Amino acid sequence: MKGIIDLHTHALASGHAYSTVKENIEYAKINGLKYYGLSDHGINMPGGPHLFYFQNLKVIPREVNGVRVLKGMEANIIDYDGSIDVDIEKGLDYLIASLHTVCLDPGTKEENTRATLNAMDHELVKIIGHPDDGRYPLDYEAIVKKAKEKNILLEVNNSSLNSDSFRPNARENYKKLLSLCKEYKVRIILGSDAHICYQVGIFDNAQKLLEELDFPNELVINYHEDEIIEFFQL
Repeated sequence: MKGIIDLHTHALASGHAYSTVKENIEYAKINGLKYYGLSDHGINMPGGPHLFYFQNLKVIPREVNGVRVLKGMEANIIDYDGSIDVDIEKGLDYLIASLHTVCLDPGTKEENTRATLNAMDHELVKIIGHPDDGRYPLDYEAIVKKAKEKNILLEVNNSSLNSDSFRPNARENYKKLLSLCKEYKVRIILGSDAHICYQVGIFDNAQKLLEELDFPNELVINYHEDEIIEFFQL
């Protein structure tokens, strides 16, 4: 099936990405997306944007060339209590909460899990980003159960599955996570984690893994426009 939404993308403001917002939206259209989300890194990411950047996302049109634009942030989890680096939520459509080593040193399995579970309690957190990083061992059953309880999407990150990915054991970790999502009927979202426009809407690695695991399409929100509209209140 064809994914029609990509909410994990980065533009120049993230500090280590290489395309403009305009270029990203253009490639969202080229690559067949109906919904595009900009989720530049939160303010604790080295080289990332100032808070003003997120306050001014209102200037971006809601629709460009037939692509609906959502405005978000990849918030950094900054302590083991699940705090995130967001001082403003007004005007944002969603938050992705993620663990990054430059913002929080990897802890024990219990610490990493507590941080992730508590991050899910923030009102605008709709997605847990790349819960695949072997440097952050997680209790996947606890994560999946909380995601079901809070109606939060767990991301399958296409970038993590690249052969040159810096996140160790992502493929093996996704096998465990997806098995539990299938068991508990928890929805996932495919995210490109694009850092250049050509990657926007590209989910080849993730889709190959889903096919290999016979993961049910009905649990992949990218494929279902009615669910996208309902979940993100569009």
